[in-house]
Amino acid sequence: MLVREELEQNEFQTLYHLAAHAAESKGRSSAEEECDIRTCYMRDRDRIVHCKSFRRLKDKTQVFLSPQGDHYRTRLMHTLEVSQTARTVAKCLRLNEDLVEAIALGHDLGHTPFGHAGERALNRICPDGFKHYEQSVRVAQVLEKDGKGLNLTAEVLDGILNHGTNRHPSTLEGQVVRLCDKIAYVHHDMDDAERAGVLFEEDIPRHLRELLGYSTRERLNTFIHDIVRSSRDQSEVSMSEEISEGLRELRAFLFENLYTNPIAKSEEHKAVVMLTALYEYYVKHPEEMTEEYYGMIARCSEKTERVVCDYISGMTDQYSKTKFLEIYVPKAWSR
Repeated sequence: MLVREELEQNEFQTLYHLAAHAAESKGRSSAEEECDIRTCYMRDRDRIVHCKSFRRLKDKTQVFLSPQGDHYRTRLMHTLEVSQTARTVAKCLRLNEDLVEAIALGHDLGHTPFGHAGERALNRICPDGFKHYEQSVRVAQVLEKDGKGLNLTAEVLDGILNHGTNRHPSTLEGQVVRLCDKIAYVHHDMDDAERAGVLFEEDIPRHLRELLGYSTRERLNTFIHDIVRSSRDQSEVSMSEEISEGLRELRAFLFENLYTNPIAKSEEHKAVVMLTALYEYYVKHPEEMTEEYYGMIARCSEKTERVVCDYISGMTDQYSKTKFLEIYVPKAWSR
């Protein structure tokens, strides 16, 4: 028996009966030969970790734009923290850790530079709109590997597409990532806000600290334990009503006091202006994008506006600033 087959059989023996078993995956859009040592979800995880879009997350904003400090989260660190938290929950619930990890690592592949400010800018200007979770699927299935895509399994794509607040993943593993995405950013965004001196523990309403904990560490512990207690041997992954309401209130507090805070977000309007200008320029001059993207218009008949969104959303913070300077800022004359 192959190692992969042994692993698949072990899943039937050890995982919860409603967990997603690799041997029962709905498969890939393009059939391919199975690996002899890795399950399909293990392969998806590896493909995501080794793709270019994943590496670019290291220079994409989480909350604070271009922070002057080594310890502020980037989009990559957010992704890793979601993955770690989700794997802990999945293990306790006897769900498929490999599937959870693949979804978590891939859920933000399509995120824009400059965080949600970049997403709002592209959504406003692009005729087809822009949602980062839809873009993450497009990156995985269309844009990666020079247009060949990563050919991920249906379950991983479903989890990536449906990780947003009002979305509904079809697997318990996808539901784990959806919840852990929220608790991860509530945890680390508050931690970064304290580091920046924008918010302090005492700013959080007292009743929320009494309910959830008096530090970011305590609150993360509360959330994880509550998910496990509420979801073990259940048909859906959820939180208790009390803790779920506490999470909603804490998120609302952060939206009011951090995500729209004029101090923390003072530079975001510049990012919006910059990405809007880049979009307008490349729509008029698509040939100046890299061959990888221009070829999608010239040879694959993709809409120019769609491909320009692909190009800009794939940029890192630094690369987008570099391209803006090249296009719009005069260079010094020299002979």
